[in-house]
Amino acid sequence: MDMDDGVDDRGDTRTAKRRSELDAIDNSALREAVNWFVLAAGTSNVVMQLSRRPVAYGVMESRVVEGNLFTNPKRRARTTVAYLAVVMLGGPDERAAMRRATNRSHAQVRSEAGAPVAYHAFDPELQTWVAACLFKGAEDAYVRAHGPMHGVFRDEFYRQSMAFGTTLQMPPENWPATRDAFEAYWREQVATLEVDDATREYLTRIVRLEYLGRTLPERVLRYRARLVAGYLPPEFRALMHLPWTDDDQRRFDRFDRRLARLTRAMPRRVRERPLARQLTDVRRRLADGRPLF
Repeated sequence: MDMDDGVDDRGDTRTAKRRSELDAIDNSALREAVNWFVLAAGTSNVVMQLSRRPVAYGVMESRVVEGNLFTNPKRRARTTVAYLAVVMLGGPDERAAMRRATNRSHAQVRSEAGAPVAYHAFDPELQTWVAACLFKGAEDAYVRAHGPMHGVFRDEFYRQSMAFGTTLQMPPENWPATRDAFEAYWREQVATLEVDDATREYLTRIVRLEYLGRTLPERVLRYRARLVAGYLPPEFRALMHLPWTDDDQRRFDRFDRRLARLTRAMPRRVRERPLARQLTDVRRRLADGRPLF
């Protein structure tokens, strides 16, 4: 097995050509969603991804200690943002390098024989789900800042978002053919989700920033919880047992409108700064021959 790619495709020129083509997917439309909403809703997106039980247990039971949020939070934050930066702003070389780095890490993420929850990080269905959540996050970031997508731009944004999965090992045929087909896929998947007590406790610890290793004022944690809940679709709030009132929604809408106005007023370089900084770090690491993860 070639652990760089997670499959034994050495000498398969067709596979290599296909991956090169996928890595070269244009991201000019996707780039329009690079703004501060991507980070503001980041924890909410993690909750969405881990609402699929095998994904949750793959993270909670992972043997990759250096990538564990609770043992190495700075590294985990850097690599997560770096992945988004490469997909949304990077080029073919960075995408290929990111996939190899991710796959070396994912090769260790699999359940033990007979485990109650079976998982493997190379499972194409699980990778499609993670990619779907990342797409929903990117789409939401654009819509909150600029309003609904329409026509050709909507279709192209969706097509380019396939890179969230193909920069992993998701087969391109797993990506629903159109945005409307994706909506049917999404609704079908959401209807099957369940969050057990162990997962809910783990995610609550993330929401409460326990990985920082210090006690924060309760008012900060309450604000943080409302922010995470606000960016979650209602179905995921219910799974997490997060209370949400009409007053909560009104307060969140006011915050959201202010952030949207601020985002639209920002020069592009400021909107893109958090991800652009990580892309610069990725390029430096590649130039120096250092590992991305």
